[in-house]
Amino acid sequence: MTSTLRVERAGSGQLDAATALFQGYLRFYGKCHDQARSRAFVAARLEQRDSVFLIAWDGPGAVGFTQLYPAFASLSLAPSWILNDLFVQPGARGRGVATALMDAARQLALHSGAAEIFLQTARDNDPARALYERLGYAVDDDFLVYTLALARD
Repeated sequence: MTSTLRVERAGSGQLDAATALFQGYLRFYGKCHDQARSRAFVAARLEQRDSVFLIAWDGPGAVGFTQLYPAFASLSLAPSWILNDLFVQPGARGRGVATALMDAARQLALHSGAAEIFLQTARDNDPARALYERLGYAVDDDFLVYTLALARD
């Protein structure tokens, strides 16, 4: 990790950087939405503060982000966090950016009294799976994830 790497919670003043990172994330997953729609989505998250958008900066450049949504762990009777998005710019990979973002997410969860951080990743996303397992995340083989896709206009 470089000595200039820092992770900060994004606010509306970082909308341009957050949108650029989010666009990279969407491209990575083959979801090419237009920039205006992506910008509106990110702007709403930052303005409504219904998620926590953490940006990793290497010097003046934004090199990665993670986005977490608050939730509740009913069985633990405690708050939890859903780590929904994690992305590092291709040129910044292998330099500890993802680890720094995950550490910041963990600190956020601990500070809020959360029981857990929940995340999902693709079975074939070997680099992400290795990171999560190295950081102590455990694969849950007891539960299945179901998704109901809803038609949109």
